[in-house]
Amino acid sequence: MLALTQSIVAEHHITCLMVTHNMTQALSLGNRTLMMADGGIVLDVAGAERAGMTVEDLVERFRAGTGRTLDNDRMLLSE
Repeated sequence: MLALTQSIVAEHHITCLMVTHNMTQALSLGNRTLMMADGGIVLDVAGAERAGMTVEDLVERFRAGTGRTLDNDRMLLSE
């Protein structure tokens, strides 16, 4: 399904919003990443700042923005 979505976005030059708990996908697809907690945005990164980010960076930035650690294995261990 992701390949089809990427193909349509590239062919028609359209914006696509993807919602995922898979942080690896969040960093490998698109050009902007938002993280939310309790209904609010706690992280919004794009461009050069986002380019070199790792899942570990996202986890740390989430902790810095919320004061909480991520404890959901599905988010941390997804590939």
